[in-house]
Amino acid sequence: MSFYTTCPRLLALALILPLAGAALVSCSEGKKPAGPQGAEPEAPAQIAAETQAQPNGPTQPEHLVNPPADPRKALSQALDAGLLASDLSENDKLRAVLRVAGVPEASQVLVFSKTSLQLKLISPSNPRAIYFNDNCYIGYVPGGLVEYGDADPDPTIGSGMFAIDLREKDQAALTPDGSCLSCHDGARTNGRPGFFIRSVFPNPEGHVITSAGSTTVGHDTPLAKRWGGWYVTGNSGTTHHRGNQVTIEHPNGDAHIDNALGSNIDDLSHRFNVNRYLQPTSDIVALMVLEHQVQMHNRLTQGSAVVHEQYERSRSLAEYLEEEFEPSRNQTLQRVINSNAKRIVKHLLFCEEVALAEPIAGSDLFVEQFQANRKADRHGRSLKDFDLQTKIFKYRCSYMVYSHAYTLMHPLLKEAVSQKLQDVLEGRGDPSVYGHLEAAERQAILEILQETNVL
Repeated sequence: MSFYTTCPRLLALALILPLAGAALVSCSEGKKPAGPQGAEPEAPAQIAAETQAQPNGPTQPEHLVNPPADPRKALSQALDAGLLASDLSENDKLRAVLRVAGVPEASQVLVFSKTSLQLKLISPSNPRAIYFNDNCYIGYVPGGLVEYGDADPDPTIGSGMFAIDLREKDQAALTPDGSCLSCHDGARTNGRPGFFIRSVFPNPEGHVITSAGSTTVGHDTPLAKRWGGWYVTGNSGTTHHRGNQVTIEHPNGDAHIDNALGSNIDDLSHRFNVNRYLQPTSDIVALMVLEHQVQMHNRLTQGSAVVHEQYERSRSLAEYLEEEFEPSRNQTLQRVINSNAKRIVKHLLFCEEVALAEPIAGSDLFVEQFQANRKADRHGRSLKDFDLQTKIFKYRCSYMVYSHAYTLMHPLLKEAVSQKLQDVLEGRGDPSVYGHLEAAERQAILEILQETNVL
């Protein structure tokens, strides 16, 4: 599999649209913070000292409880102030970057297929690590660049992707990189910049056997087709997956993986040097969360871009015809808004999520760090509460309603999404689409959203 990310086209850059990428790092100084305010970054020297003294940190440290509202800005400022100036190891520098951006170390997942611009460094013995929180993604290959991506496009490159060269020490900075759009803007991302995760058939060197095909993965993908080209730690019972294995190309161009051989593995130390990474794991639950999140990001950011473009198109036409422009009476605009709102709400409510045949067990540390910034109602319920018995989350509405991407949606689209979400949760949704949500779960989700100021 591979992880990809991107951001909106230049046509949509006039908006404060989100779109993200697990790719490369910089900061536009004029950016406005999005979403709830988070903690200010700590002084670089303090971060470096704590990084060395406490390699794993406390279970729920402040930078995870209150991550920065604008991780790119926080990271850029910390780098300018000398975050990486000390003679730290690569791991400690990476740990300092994650800390400033508010990204959990335990979110680490590892991809060993050569499906990144740093493909020359990536192999089964030197996988690429990806870390994420609700708003940004950080990638790292030992010996290579640190990649950063977030939900806000940079006007200079048309994406939210940047890079940090750890070797530059006190000169290290977020450097814009738009080259990722060569892969992150195509059929797998609906013809617009976006993210995607792939399951592939990798050969022993990590090269993708393209003739065998691949699967773009989301929460609607059966586990049997997931994680080809990825390392996976954790237990899925007799429900097997493609992770942790390589294969060879058959003469007819096909390839085969025996899913049972790579499933239910907790120890990766005999496959590569795990000491080169912040964690010895590539957590199965983190992978499942990431797969949901990147597709949710796409729907939010791409929908917002489409609505913005149609809004400007309709407004310009009305102006040309010297007619009054009233968005609520413009049928074309309303169709675009409603179709994208429907697409977003379906994914928000996990409409096509594959049911788990058996319980999933992953890292307790990932669960704790992922939930560090959970928003709960008066009953203590949160959209970040896991089920992992028959579904990923206990309450099937995406925690991404608290993300920058959701906050920065075009106002007309956000209004339509909110209304449709409320209609469904109050029992006015199409049962053929939303019938998986029983009345008690709908009511719980509605109360959580109301008490956490989403609805």
